[in-house]
Amino acid sequence: MIDNPLVSVIIPTYNRKLYVLGAIESALNQTYKNIEIVVIDDCSKDNTFELILNLQKKHHQITAIRIEVNLGPAGTANAGINIAKGKYIAILDDDDTWSDEKKLEKQVAFLEKNKDYVLCGGGVIKRDKRGVEIVRYLPIESDLNIRKAILINNVFAHSTVLYSKKSFLEVGGYQKNLKYFADWDLWLKLGTVGKFYNFQDFFDYYLDQEYGKTYSSHDYGIRRRLLDNIKLRTKYKKYYPGYIKSIFLCFASYIYSFLPFRSNLRPILNKLRSLIFGSPPYVYFNEK
Repeated sequence: MIDNPLVSVIIPTYNRKLYVLGAIESALNQTYKNIEIVVIDDCSKDNTFELILNLQKKHHQITAIRIEVNLGPAGTANAGINIAKGKYIAILDDDDTWSDEKKLEKQVAFLEKNKDYVLCGGGVIKRDKRGVEIVRYLPIESDLNIRKAILINNVFAHSTVLYSKKSFLEVGGYQKNLKYFADWDLWLKLGTVGKFYNFQDFFDYYLDQEYGKTYSSHDYGIRRRLLDNIKLRTKYKKYYPGYIKSIFLCFASYIYSFLPFRSNLRPILNKLRSLIFGSPPYVYFNEK
């Protein structure tokens, strides 16, 4: 039995000189100390990699690697995980920081005790670029309820998760040609070989780079992702319930992107969404 398994913290980064050191420091501050921190620089054009190298000199846990040909987020994450030595993988996006110093300690203890579970996550505190909190939310907790919702909504925040490297390799890792949903696709694959869990604790400070942008920017994102949304749900329809509802939501979101005066309609639309799709997969707090 492994009482203190190695955890590999994987931080893919690209042109994030303003944020990546904060992400690394939050990993170093974890109470769980048997970690390695693998920082993969995806051919940054600024001095991101030089900053990582300087921090590496001070901390033996850090391994800094630079990729000479840009692979994109999914490819970079795969590259880091493939060289990782840990039993467990903790992904940390380069503009996020962990908000709970006991995050890894809690998650490792859970997965070591519950061998049939393959993936666990937690709650998120969303901030804007000034560091001001926008909202915080907790995802649904149990495997049963997650499975009911995961085809309709992505119920795991990327920087909160911990999963086993063995299971990651078994299902084939992140799919590189998925531009928008590589993380969601991975969760759906992992759910075919093990169970899910979400801690009811806040694990991550998530930097919302899109906050404050116009509706037109958000609408464009919804519209260009419509086909990928449908393909993802269709791919896993035999493994999870709610396929028809999930497809309906894709088209509802598409239509929603054309609605004027959306802020005034929001309370009504939220009620309709709850009636059709059930309770939201997240509990929100302090929404601005």
